[in-house]
Formats: sequence, structure tokens, C-alpha cells
Amino acid sequence: MTGDMSLDAFLFGIISAISLPLGAITLLMWRPNDKWTSGLMAFGGGALLAALTIDLVGSALEAGHFYPLAAGCILGGLFYMGLNAIINSQGGFLRKAATTLSFLRKKKLEEYKELSDKLSHIPLFHHLPPEQINSIVPNIVERVFPSGTTILRQGEPGDSMYIIVSGTVDIINVRDNMKKLATLHDEDVLGEMALVTGAPRSATAVCTSDVKAWMILKENFDQLISSSVTLQDSLRQLVESRILDLKETRQISEESANQWAESLVNNLKNRSIHFTDKDVNDAAKEHGGAPLAIWLGILLDGIPESLVIGSSIIHSSISFSLLAGLFLSNYPEALSSSAGMKHQGYSFNRIFWMWMSLCIITGLGAYVGNIFFIGAPPTLFAVIEGLAAGAMLTMIAETMLPEAFEKGGSITGIATLMGFLAAIFFKTLE
Repeated sequence: MTGDMSLDAFLFGIISAISLPLGAITLLMWRPNDKWTSGLMAFGGGALLAALTIDLVGSALEAGHFYPLAAGCILGGLFYMGLNAIINSQGGFLRKAATTLSFLRKKKLEEYKELSDKLSHIPLFHHLPPEQINSIVPNIVERVFPSGTTILRQGEPGDSMYIIVSGTVDIINVRDNMKKLATLHDEDVLGEMALVTGAPRSATAVCTSDVKAWMILKENFDQLISSSVTLQDSLRQLVESRILDLKETRQISEESANQWAESLVNNLKNRSIHFTDKDVNDAAKEHGGAPLAIWLGILLDGIPESLVIGSSIIHSSISFSLLAGLFLSNYPEALSSSAGMKHQGYSFNRIFWMWMSLCIITGLGAYVGNIFFIGAPPTLFAVIEGLAAGAMLTMIAETMLPEAFEKGGSITGIATLMGFLAAIFFKTLE
């Protein structure tokens, strides 16, 4: 190329990453649907798998450096996982659909665990098997009421019930000179009998402090009840026993409650958790859009490739399959991430220059890597190749292929295979 090895490394780094801004530019002319995005993502993942197998792992094995390579792979994977977790916790998960879905799923399961702990101490729900009640948990909504708010009014239809998470609520009989019947606290249930029996509210409920509660709608509760004769019989027994004050009938041991809650959470983990645009937007607002974390997350994905470009050019010319694998994997990643950031309100200019800066940094990383590794022993090269391979393989497994399958399903397999073969084809051109 130029005759200057370090400058060549810089140019090859630019070439491998120029598909990043190209992915952003594509959005101006074409907005791919989920099938296209999935196919491209899987294709890029397959190409990168072939490149790291042939050019990183293969070359190190040929030189007899398995142990340095293996050590590098493990360190690279752990390094990626650790930094990725830190960046995602600051909002970097918003850079990709897969990382966003993973973050939201984890957050939902944490919310479900908190709710399960509450339900486990409530006799009404403790009578229900966890595998049955897990169908209603995702439909439970968190509500916050300021002090003085009337949650339920006597005589109104019973269309919902509440589980008090924190705060206090007075139960008042309006028709009996505003007589206070009870004060409910954490883990008490509110409005359950009207929900079960279909009768109007028998009392009014007023917040005496700020209250956080979980709301269950009658339509979801009825759907749960109609699905099981056993549940219908259980509830009928509760009604016939006139369980009007759950607090007095709470005869559940702590051990029994914990076992029930754990069983419920395990059942929920096996269920599909669906997210709306509101969930994503709320997560973005919670982290202020997290532009720096998103940028750092994308940079983390590109660090290994820039180092390996710079180091690999020292002993031989750049591999076409490696260059093609990096280019082909960067394009769909940028396309998918750009679409997500645009949906979150990012301007095109901001997205474009985010990718362009990473393209330039990749070139500079290859340049610095080339200078740094000149004269380095072969075992160090094997470790560096292992670090890059481990980090990239972890990234493919954590983000690219899960995102492809999430959006495209069965197309993922054949698209990954075609990308794998495409990178190998470029190897034949050397």
C-alpha cells in the first residue's frame, strides 16, 4: 500500500470500520424491517466468526501457541463481560436492541421478584399454585398515590384490587358516620373481596400517607380464575369462610412463603417477557439518553479488532477474510443501532459523527497497535490474538446472534452460515 507499515495499519483500520458510518447513512435511504435487520446481523456475525476462527485462532494454533491463545481468549471474554456490564449499567445497553432487551428483561425479573415476595405472604394468593399465578404477574401495574387520595369508594363496582407495598390506608364505612374499620399497611390487600365476589365496594379506602401499591385488574384476575376449577373451588372456600380481614387470617410461615415466592420467580423466568416502546423510552429517560455510555459501549465492541489489525500486519499482509469479516459485521451493527438511537430521538448528525469518530479511533488503534507490537515475542502475539478472539466471540454470543434471532427467528441460522462462507470466500482471494 503506502510502504509505511503503521500507516497501512491505520488505513486498514479505517476500511474495516468505514461500514459504521455507512450503516448510519443507509437509514437516510432505506429503513429495513426486522427480517432484513435480522438477516444482516446474522450474516455479519457469521462472517466475524469465520474471520476470528481462521485468522486469529488458526494462525496461533499453526504456530503452536495454544496455551497463550487460550489464556488470551479467557481474559478477552472476561474483560469484555466486565466492561460491558459497567457500561450497560450507565445506559450503554441502549446501543443495541439485544442489550436493551437483556437490560429490560433483568429489570422486569427484579420487579417480579419483589412482587412475588409480597404475594407469598398474602393468604389469598398463597392458596394459588405459583405455576398458575405467574400468568397474571406480568399484568400487575405499579401505582403511586399521594397522601389523602381516595383509592376506592364505597358502592362502586369492584374492577381492581391492590397490594400495598408501602404506606398506610384507612378503611372507612361512609354509611356509618365515617366509621374507621381498619388501617392497612405493607403487604395488606385492598379491594379483593369485591373483585372475587363481584359485589360493589363495601367500604372507602383513603391514603393516610404516600402509598405505593400493585394493582390487579378484574379482567386479568377473572382470566386466571376461569382457567382452573381448582382455583375456583379455592376461592369459593375463601368467600364462604368470609375472609374479610386477611391480616387476622395470616397463618403462613416465613419458610413456606419463601418457597412459594422462589417457585413463582422460577416459573416467570421461563415465560416470554414482552416489552413496549414505553418500556424502552422510560429506560432511556431514566439514564438521560446515556450518549456517552452508548458511545463507550460501541467503542468497547471495536477495541479488539483495531488491535488485531495493527498486530497482524507486522508479520504478514492483512488477511482479506479478517478485513471482510470486520467490515461485514460492523455494517449491520451500525444499521441496527442507528435505527434504535434514531427511534430514541437522536439526530442523524449526532448518530453519523458518533460512528465516524469510532471509525477514526479504530484506525488510530490499529496504528498504535502496529507500533506497540513491533519486536514483540510470538507468544505475546498469540495472547493478543486470543484477547481479540475472546472479546469478539463473547460479543457475538451476547449481542449479535441473540438480536438476530429475536427479530428474525429461523432466518438466523442460514444467514449466519452465508456470512461464514462469505468470509471464507475472501480467504480464497489471497
